[in-house]
Amino acid sequence: MEGTEVKRVKIVFLDAYTTNPGDIAFEELAALGDFTCFDRVSVDDLPTEATNAEVIITNKFKIDTDSLALFPLLKYVVVAATGYNNIDIAALQRQGITASNVRGYSTDSVVQHVFSGIFHYFNRIDHYNQQVKTGRWSKQADFCFFDHSIEELADKTIGIIGLGTIGSRVAVVANALGMNVIAYSHSNNNRGLDFVTLVTLDTLFVTADIISLHCPLNDSTKEIINKSTLAIMKNTALLINTGRGGLIDERALFYALDHGVIAAAALDVLIDEPPHITNPLINHVRCIITPHIAWASKQARQRLVTGLAVNIQSYIDGNPINLIT
Repeated sequence: MEGTEVKRVKIVFLDAYTTNPGDIAFEELAALGDFTCFDRVSVDDLPTEATNAEVIITNKFKIDTDSLALFPLLKYVVVAATGYNNIDIAALQRQGITASNVRGYSTDSVVQHVFSGIFHYFNRIDHYNQQVKTGRWSKQADFCFFDHSIEELADKTIGIIGLGTIGSRVAVVANALGMNVIAYSHSNNNRGLDFVTLVTLDTLFVTADIISLHCPLNDSTKEIINKSTLAIMKNTALLINTGRGGLIDERALFYALDHGVIAAAALDVLIDEPPHITNPLINHVRCIITPHIAWASKQARQRLVTGLAVNIQSYIDGNPINLIT
């Protein structure tokens, strides 16, 4: 009817800060309805705007039976991530609430981070930068100096665990750098990458100079890196984890680093995030740790926002996509 006001969908982003600390735009979301975002909220102190939402966006805020009771008008949940460990799927299904995630937005960012860790380790960038700043280069008799070997990646073997979208892209970059690429894939599918040799996990652990984790965290992959698997790796191996902290038994890794079982680890994720300051891996000389930022390039976060907007528009149109329920 002419003059009838169109109802605007109420959309609330519960924990928006890590997606947008202020350097990207939320206009795509704001254009879809009555949009409100909070840096972070708690179950014990939910704003009224949140409890009245029809659509909730969450990154890490836990959606389960208890928290769902606080959202009586909720019809749609959008996860501002690909992983959805924080979502109780069964609880949503019992209440007939639809949920979606966003896929593929962070691939380039994660792959870049993987290789930044590899280059950091093999080229000793931080070490030599610090040595120059302390005056060591200025005191040398020769035009250059090096007290740690710099190794080329060409002909080294990278072992990729999980050959999904990100793992496959890591394989492509590694191949371009002249590396030998082996992989373990649960589906036993090399995704058309003829240069990738599929192997068993044991063969990968024994053979690889670099091991990069790109598998989901589930019952079969929890602590896939443990005392036994570390023991069969090369003592020169570099372990990289940009997946989930729970893929690694952290105590076993600390022991392996401390006793030279493997050479080094570059971790972007830990079991507890943020970690307690007493976590022994934090200050281990053979461990490089970044604060779960592999996914978080500016471009990736803007693609994430676009993905959220596409999901919500699809819900408004009556055809939700990227469903996880």
